[in-house]
Amino acid sequence: MHVTGTRWIARLGSLVALVGLSCLPVLSQAASEDDPWEGFNRAMFSFNDTLDTYALKPVAQGYQAVTPQFLEDGVHNVFGNIGDVGNLANNLLQGKFHDAGVDTGRLLFNTTFGLLGFFDVAKHMGLQKNDEDFGQTLGAWGVESGPYLVIPFLGPSTVRDATGRVPDSFLTPYPYMDHVPTRNVTRGVEVIDTRASLLQAERLVSGDKYIFIRNAYLQSREFKVKDGEVEDDF
Repeated sequence: MHVTGTRWIARLGSLVALVGLSCLPVLSQAASEDDPWEGFNRAMFSFNDTLDTYALKPVAQGYQAVTPQFLEDGVHNVFGNIGDVGNLANNLLQGKFHDAGVDTGRLLFNTTFGLLGFFDVAKHMGLQKNDEDFGQTLGAWGVESGPYLVIPFLGPSTVRDATGRVPDSFLTPYPYMDHVPTRNVTRGVEVIDTRASLLQAERLVSGDKYIFIRNAYLQSREFKVKDGEVEDDF
């Protein structure tokens, strides 16, 4: 599995999806019903947020300040190319064969012509990136999300999505990297790159940060699991 920042920041990225889907309702009451462990979750949220504020965020800001834009984009693309392996596997498991074909094309073209994914040439060929994980696959199979859960170091989740992290971890290169220093450096760079790419997203947070992120996470997960076919209560 990824280390401290990756999962937490990946879930923060759900805020971007929420704002992009501003027509969705704010599910305050419904989300509260899905959060029976709020006391524990708030404690873990505070721990993760403090860790991010005083450790991860400053490093990400420094990385962004000193890294040329083309290099930052290239590093981000490389990790995105690795992520397409998980997208492909989960699209196959969900029976989304067209999307799986797109994922395959992206992997082939970006790994070869894109120099291991440094350049996202597939995007310019009309092969748009998908966003799938095993938590979404379980949802597509009819598994309910279960209670909301904030995991130490890993951030916002649900019981279903936490379970889905296990098979997803085997679709990353880290379990197969025997050289520990290389594995740790690669993980660290991915965490910093992901955090740096989402520095703008945190400006969207308003009000109670815990509730905002909880609602954003639950809404965006419902949207992804149902491929955008959600009811709009407005």
